[in-house]
Amino acid sequence: MNDFQAIADRVEIEALRGEFTDAAMMRDRPRLASLFTPDGVLRIPDIPAEQVGREEIRTGGERLQSQWDFFVQTTHPGTILLDGDTATGRAYIQELARTLDGRQGLNYAVYHDRYRRTAEGWKFAERVYEVRYLDTSPLAGTAPRAARGAEDDATDATATPVDATAAPAPAVSFTDPASAERLERAAAALRANGFAAEILDDAAAARARIGELIPEGAGVLTGASETLRLSGIDEDINAGGRYDAVKPRVLAIDRATGADEIRRLMAGPDFVVNSVAAATETGSLVLASGSGSQLPANAGGAGHAVWIVGAQKVVPDLSTALRRVEEHVLPLENVRAQAAYGMPSAVNRLLVLNAEPRPGRGTVLLLREAIGY
Repeated sequence: MNDFQAIADRVEIEALRGEFTDAAMMRDRPRLASLFTPDGVLRIPDIPAEQVGREEIRTGGERLQSQWDFFVQTTHPGTILLDGDTATGRAYIQELARTLDGRQGLNYAVYHDRYRRTAEGWKFAERVYEVRYLDTSPLAGTAPRAARGAEDDATDATATPVDATAAPAPAVSFTDPASAERLERAAAALRANGFAAEILDDAAAARARIGELIPEGAGVLTGASETLRLSGIDEDINAGGRYDAVKPRVLAIDRATGADEIRRLMAGPDFVVNSVAAATETGSLVLASGSGSQLPANAGGAGHAVWIVGAQKVVPDLSTALRRVEEHVLPLENVRAQAAYGMPSAVNRLLVLNAEPRPGRGTVLLLREAIGY
């Protein structure tokens, strides 16, 4: 083989590897499958998954794709060793991904390849995917789309084409209750992120469940929440006599001389019971506050936390949750604050709980009904 032919072969194989990544990112499954020989093999031992032949690569990819919320793959060039009409090589991969059940991470991997020259040009005879590094810490970002109902990015082996002419996804309602499917998705993601999550019919069921979750005599702090007020949970805890309620104790302390005592009482109760501004289908909770006085207990200061979440508060992702805070919750809270305190509200403190590192500490009660705002 002359030097010119070797250069041409290397260029074509590198283009083949680039075509694979492009087909994955553009979600073009048929094109991705066509890059393999008719008996080509795609193996991902860590899943594990093995697809043999173009049709199995295409259809197997469709099944895998259904698991993903979003997927981003970047391929970096590696080695190519030519041997006549066959070759071997490696390509280096970086990926960001999140599944619909809340699993997520940053991944570095290697594709170990075998190539074969065919009448159609160079094709993959085999690709074997080896994970070299995996970080499953919660990802701060999200896919920039209006709603989870939009078509999702695919895995490296499971892509379909993006239709740039398709109508945009509908805007997310901040008042309509989430569907049963979306509630289940949020609950699964929360569990994957370390929270306990239950789906209950209504606020009455949540009220009863609080009595089961919190033992008599426990020190309990309630948040300033319309959900707790409307459900009767606030009254049960602070006026029912069953618990060592923190809020009445705080209200009895002079704020000018007892500020430190108030701060300590609110920061570390046995239990905190609250609602949230939004819960995401990717397993995060978002709380907003003007003063921030109640956030330490929610963030980790309380021994246990219970959050009651109306169905209208479930949103697709974190970016939508933050938009819900500014566009929906703040205007309503502003009206309440003006009436109650004669002054406007503000989002001066924002708490995002992406995961619960202490399993069993945090319980989320997702309701099928809308309550609060």
